[in-house]
Amino acid sequence: MYLKRKAYDMLAAWKKQTGHSALEVSGARQTGKTYIVNKFADEQYRKKVYINLLDFSGELFLEHYHELRYEMKTGKKYKNPMYELIKWHEPAFEDSEDTVVIIDEIQESADIYNRIREFAHTLKSDFIVLGSYLGKILNKNFKYSSGDLESIEIHTLDFEEFLTALNKYNIYEQMNLYGESSTELYQELQMLYNSYCQIGGYPNVVLKYLEKPSVQDCQAELVKIIHLFTNESKRYFADILDSAVYENIFLSVARILAKEKKGFDKDSFSEELQGIVVNEYSSNISKASANRAVDWLYSSGIIGFAGKLPECNILDFKAKARCYFMDTGLTNYFLEKAGCPKSVISGIINENFVYLNLRGRITHPSEIALETPAFATFGNGEIDFFIKTIKSEKTYAIEVKAGKNNGKTVSSLLKKKKVDYVLYAKGDTHGEKTGNIITIPIYGIAKYNF
Repeated sequence: MYLKRKAYDMLAAWKKQTGHSALEVSGARQTGKTYIVNKFADEQYRKKVYINLLDFSGELFLEHYHELRYEMKTGKKYKNPMYELIKWHEPAFEDSEDTVVIIDEIQESADIYNRIREFAHTLKSDFIVLGSYLGKILNKNFKYSSGDLESIEIHTLDFEEFLTALNKYNIYEQMNLYGESSTELYQELQMLYNSYCQIGGYPNVVLKYLEKPSVQDCQAELVKIIHLFTNESKRYFADILDSAVYENIFLSVARILAKEKKGFDKDSFSEELQGIVVNEYSSNISKASANRAVDWLYSSGIIGFAGKLPECNILDFKAKARCYFMDTGLTNYFLEKAGCPKSVISGIINENFVYLNLRGRITHPSEIALETPAFATFGNGEIDFFIKTIKSEKTYAIEVKAGKNNGKTVSSLLKKKKVDYVLYAKGDTHGEKTGNIITIPIYGIAKYNF
């Protein structure tokens, strides 16, 4: 079954650009990169050359590369080496604007990745590379500035894509954020949102849900994805002697996420994580190993960071002050596994859901400011998220569900003109507006225009 993805439209927009560069499609494992790129290529080009550096086609391609490189080093001349390389690999290759060359698992070869400029500049064909960062961030041979690249990052399905897969997007479109739709419509969307929060948006998990709407079966599919990621990751972490330590890092992240406090006890997320891992699993793990693991989880699209704005000062941004999982299914699974109460899990997932939406608004073209979403402190209180819009320069204090301080902090913020608006994102509302205080159903956050 085909899952319609927003990434397809992003690929189409790239193709339409005059004189576009080569394209790098990145993202976490199992987010559907290979499937969507191949579908796009099959539908939008007359010819396609697909090379996967992790399978036999990739092994042959690399052999051709090293053979060609040897010939050129020993004096043989080729007018267009990049054309010759692909022609050796695919004799039917036609270099034309209606041909696309796709190299998958690009992280397996720094040699090929570093030739992106040559591929893009010497071929008429379009050129797409895909990768999941496994190994790439740890291999110094990858030269990030070596090629002219545009980039697209593919994540798990968001709530809108999930609704599209279930043929329910039409009711989402009809839903009014301020209570003007039917009670039945809000109730149906709330139930769908609850399901999405439990299973998340990994394509294989969503497909399993479409086949049989069982949370247990979906979590079993999610566990397969987690095991795939951890098994592939272990080969890059020889300094973490106990593999169980690495696997339990996920649970450590969940425990940090469940802590209700202003930032971390330590100076950074890495130190907080290291402290938990050392205390609970192994005293052998070093700070460097913990830092590498954190960078790995972040670059691999498993976790994301939020910053901190002390006293709502947007110019006093503290990076990496809080972490979130990049999929609500992961959040739910690991919080349950860590033994968190269901009431606590629900609140964290709701906050994680809003974080993911805000994170998407920061990417180009940016709708809101800062490097990452950020929470804020004000006096003795805390605000789930503080944002400033780029176009209108309006500021918002966003509280997920009822908020941590029964509205006292946000009321004070409005009174002292620290923010222009307060936005409540709640699961038990149909929405309303009262002056500068706005309340919307949490599942409708993507429809809200800041």
